[in-house]
Amino acid sequence: MNRIPEGDGVPVPAQALHVAVGWLTGHGVPDADVSALLLDAGGRVRGDADLVFYNHAEHPSGAVRHLGRSAPGAPGSPAADWLWLDLARVEPDVGRIVVAASADGGAFGRVPGLDVRVTDAAGTPVAYRVIGDATTETAFVFGEFHRWGGGWRFRTAVRGYGSGLAGLATDFGIVVEPPPPPIPGPGYVPPAPVPVYAPPVYAAPVYEPPPYAPPAPVPAAPAPLPRGVDFPPAVYQGRGKETVHCDPHLPGGGWVLLEVESYHSLLTTVESCDAYGRAEDFLLMAYEDDVRARTVALVPRSRPLTLRVDADAPWTLRVLPLSHARRFDSHVEGLAHDLVVYDGPPGVLDFLHHGEGHFAVHRHAPPEDPLHDDEERTQLVSEIGEVRVSAPVAGPGLLRISGDGPWKCAVRR
Repeated sequence: MNRIPEGDGVPVPAQALHVAVGWLTGHGVPDADVSALLLDAGGRVRGDADLVFYNHAEHPSGAVRHLGRSAPGAPGSPAADWLWLDLARVEPDVGRIVVAASADGGAFGRVPGLDVRVTDAAGTPVAYRVIGDATTETAFVFGEFHRWGGGWRFRTAVRGYGSGLAGLATDFGIVVEPPPPPIPGPGYVPPAPVPVYAPPVYAAPVYEPPPYAPPAPVPAAPAPLPRGVDFPPAVYQGRGKETVHCDPHLPGGGWVLLEVESYHSLLTTVESCDAYGRAEDFLLMAYEDDVRARTVALVPRSRPLTLRVDADAPWTLRVLPLSHARRFDSHVEGLAHDLVVYDGPPGVLDFLHHGEGHFAVHRHAPPEDPLHDDEERTQLVSEIGEVRVSAPVAGPGLLRISGDGPWKCAVRR
């Protein structure tokens, strides 16, 4: 970090920057209230709006904002009051932006670890200076941004005031109206003079403060599962046991949705095949007389997808993009066998199923998941009869549901 001696300056980029006045907290230690004054070529504000502080948090131009104070920790921990400014948005008739602060509840001589620092929007340090010689001052000018050779520089120029923010603001052209004196009532007795209090002189320790960073943004919710590559749906029909060779142009390594219809069949199954056409993995096994079911298959990366369909009645198989699957993030209902896409963040799945056979839910990892191994990741539920089961889900994924009756799923977060 550029530690700047008194009066020196460093170039700064004409972009969004953060400025912090920092100190160490403690019992009886005043807080610092940071402010900014936008000055014209004559070194004066153009009006009251050119003072940005906690009571006027944003300049009309949008170039300077008061962000507020970081939450204090245990005594002795660092704290800071923050400004945000974008030098690229500063109005042309503003030549300087002064960074100042006032002490809330005492003098700066009682504030240990006082410093000022400038970082870019990513938190990379730009400039830094320790303020170690404060005594009875209640307001300070710490430094200023000023135009220089078509760009901007930051210069430290420490100047103290014993009259607080009002005295500092008056020095730069802001008129501060004094409060009217109270009107004495009958029997008024003037108070005794308040003794002058000399605060103890604080010897600043050798202190290299930790880097400050603006409050972290709220983490974004997990990205929903990608819908996959689109392609024209394909329809295959047959009777009994037949092998289906799917379009060789299907995207390798991606999921496809399979939709099966078969009526008046005692058992309907769909299996994936290996490179030699031998049945490999069960994708669907339905014992219902009338089947309209959905499941999922993963297209091999180096060969076409091959499926084995078996039913003792005519059947229809549709190969569809994953975008045709139902998606949900809070609740979903279905009947028997289905494939749904959960789009929500981590949570708990609450299932209710009515039937007489097995009910099972399998979660498949997205192909983009680094842990994906072309196999189903987790069997969440497997019971017989009425099922009321809760099971955790780690985030977005494909849920292959198998049952013989109606089911519901609600998500708890």
